[in-house]
Amino acid sequence: MNRLEAKSGPELLAWAAARYGNAFAIGTSFQKEGMVILDMASRLLPGGVRVFTLDTGRLPGETYTMMETVRERYGVAVEVVLPDPADVEPMVAEHGPDLFYRAPELRVLCCEARKTRPLERKLHTLRAWATGLRRGQSAQRAAVPKVDTSGATVKISPLADWTAAQVEAYIREHRVPVHPLYARGYTSIGCASCTRAVREGEDERAGRWWWEQDGAKECGIHFSALGQVERRRTLTA
Repeated sequence: MNRLEAKSGPELLAWAAARYGNAFAIGTSFQKEGMVILDMASRLLPGGVRVFTLDTGRLPGETYTMMETVRERYGVAVEVVLPDPADVEPMVAEHGPDLFYRAPELRVLCCEARKTRPLERKLHTLRAWATGLRRGQSAQRAAVPKVDTSGATVKISPLADWTAAQVEAYIREHRVPVHPLYARGYTSIGCASCTRAVREGEDERAGRWWWEQDGAKECGIHFSALGQVERRRTLTA
């Protein structure tokens, strides 16, 4: 895969679309990186590209606004992936709706039910997917490969070697729609209950699960939520 590591973001998207066809999709939460990838794909692939998002049931209203913006701007019907009530309902009944504030293990449990398991079910229907990981986002992401074949579904990070400045420049040049929460000081956007604006001097992942003082700022869909970098194996219900 070394030859793929040398490819640019647009080249990787074109390669993935040609190789995997309709079994390739972009996964996004409508943050800046995901929107750049979506915009690139819309310019490269006039026939369109599949786009999906994870609706955890706890998203901010502005994220739903972005879904509609994507439909209007790009003509894309976003595939919304929901958690299984059989995972969420007993968890909430036992631990309460805001369990994530009480202990890292409970936060991981919530992320697993609302994000990790739904994503894995979606990936079982695909051969490859693209995501907006960048190596500069955090220490946990510093070694992200552009093409990861370690799992059953090929994971493509077209912007892995991009800087935040490159993302911003692309957005300005192509007038890419931006999630409204960025204007309120957010630099990473997830569930409404688990994301806040960052303070001066904080890194861009500091607004995620800010009450946790130690450990990786990850939910588990890319890396272990407790800090060990790894691919998660398929979970059983």
